[in-house]
Amino acid sequence: MPKKALNLVLYGDESGDTTLDVEFDESASVGQIYAADYEGIVPALKRWFSGGTTDALREWVERYMELKTCETCGGARLRKESLWFRVGEKNIAELSAMNLNRLMDWFGGVEKKLNSKQNIIAKDVLKEIRERLQFLSDVGLTYLTLDRSSRTLSGGESQRIRLATQIGSQLQGITYILDEPSIGLHQRDNQRLIVALKNLRDIGNSVLVVEHDKDIMLAADYLVDIGPKAGFHGGRVVAQGRPPALLKLDTLTSSYLNGHRRIEIPAERRKGNGKTLELKGSKGNNLKNVDTKFPLGKLIVVTGVSGSGKSTLINETLYPILSKHAYNSRVTPLEFKSVKGLENIDKVIEIDQSPIGRTPRSNPATYCGFFTDIRTLFSSVPEAKIRGYNAGRFSFNVKSGRCDVCEGGGMRVIEMNFLPDVYVHCEKCNGRRYNRETLEIRYKGKSISDVLDMTVDEAVEFFQAVPYLYRKIKVLQEVGLGYITLGQSAVTLSGGEAQRVKLGTELGKKDTGKTFYILDEPTTGLHFEDIRHLLDVLNKLVDRGNTVLVIEHNMDVIKVADHIIDLGPEGGDGGGRILFEGTPEELVKNKESFTAKFLKDEL
Repeated sequence: MPKKALNLVLYGDESGDTTLDVEFDESASVGQIYAADYEGIVPALKRWFSGGTTDALREWVERYMELKTCETCGGARLRKESLWFRVGEKNIAELSAMNLNRLMDWFGGVEKKLNSKQNIIAKDVLKEIRERLQFLSDVGLTYLTLDRSSRTLSGGESQRIRLATQIGSQLQGITYILDEPSIGLHQRDNQRLIVALKNLRDIGNSVLVVEHDKDIMLAADYLVDIGPKAGFHGGRVVAQGRPPALLKLDTLTSSYLNGHRRIEIPAERRKGNGKTLELKGSKGNNLKNVDTKFPLGKLIVVTGVSGSGKSTLINETLYPILSKHAYNSRVTPLEFKSVKGLENIDKVIEIDQSPIGRTPRSNPATYCGFFTDIRTLFSSVPEAKIRGYNAGRFSFNVKSGRCDVCEGGGMRVIEMNFLPDVYVHCEKCNGRRYNRETLEIRYKGKSISDVLDMTVDEAVEFFQAVPYLYRKIKVLQEVGLGYITLGQSAVTLSGGEAQRVKLGTELGKKDTGKTFYILDEPTTGLHFEDIRHLLDVLNKLVDRGNTVLVIEHNMDVIKVADHIIDLGPEGGDGGGRILFEGTPEELVKNKESFTAKFLKDEL
């Protein structure tokens, strides 16, 4: 397109003037009447982004935007006049850009850089700053900088910052509840976290932790074990008491803690298919121009302490490159020099723990795609044919068959204004989702609602004679989700369960053997037994010729890997290097790696 025409489309002005004022008449009775002839795409996007509209619209607009460092302040965020003020020859932006390790060192000797009058003024302020930096250091966040945007922090990092704030407040008589504080933590940093939690306890508080990590469990004063299994097979307290007493019992958790059960190391490591993917010159964030080889046809585990550059290398560099190659997507990877071996991959799938749906209508059956087959089966029942019902009659989204009060949700949403929405059972259908006429159609004595209320284990038995359905539901049982119901609302599934539903869906598909799977910390929220199920699934994917790459801190996953890529040695500036590439047995010999020290005890 000619430049002028393009400017007209994008900016509503031939000259490309983005400062053009577009006014609209708010008093107009129908919509918004603009004073300009045509607003232009870019001003419209800007207006939607800043106009306080829905989060979904903002996220959509963000896809057409990219973050750039401000050219005026160079990312310092302050005007030049503010940056003229210096303490010990450093301005506030320079101090904020240091990681906490270096910042603590700088504050350690700052008195020498001040005169006696300044020292008197700074005395109390420096005491506060040092204490707060020490709290952040105690929970293992030494690699962070103070100017880091909070949206770039992982869930575990945010939680530990809040924990440091609480330790700093020195309150007493409080009950603290933490859900999986070890998320994203390397074994080395686990000890720091345990010390921080004990400090909270020692100053007179109660600390209640929901956790699957072995070290934290054994460091507890009192353990409550809930089970014996998951879903409706659980929900009972199977054991409680001090850890030494629990180790003598025969519960599932105890048997993993006392070593009676364990995840076995494979007899031999896979050789792979001989092909590799080679990524050279990765420089994003703290990566130090690293070259990495990913052998295909293997289970690859990427390890390293928190902040060593794992997510930068995999999620922000490798995944966008593969996504661009496989799907021609527009995601921009961080800086790298070259990549070789893309022709050996035809599909890339990132399997995270995000929900499989955000409404009560979403469920495992709809996500995995076999709900369509169930509806088709019900529409082929003689009674349904007599009544002229097609597969659409059994859908939540078609008015004719669903309950007209809850509109197929089974639940009604009560908006609470300033509080989170509350879901209650629909009073008309009592959570059954369909109207009376639809529920009269039965297959083997069961209505469509009865089928949705079946657990995966029950459904596998019920649909044994229907091969195309049996195969898809059986996969959910294989990934250890036999206890969830087919119609269980997506909003009630945990992150680990959602991830395994996605893995089950992938296992149910016909793969090409050239697929590259990426999982980031899949063991989050998983018990030892769940990790065993997860590894079985991942091994099945690899045995079909695919490549599975996992970013992980869990030793049970690291020890079963075919190939390990270890980054480090520290987080932040002290990381960003590849310390080791090879098998777990070879990694143990590496003197520089923190992962190696902890892996020794496992092998």
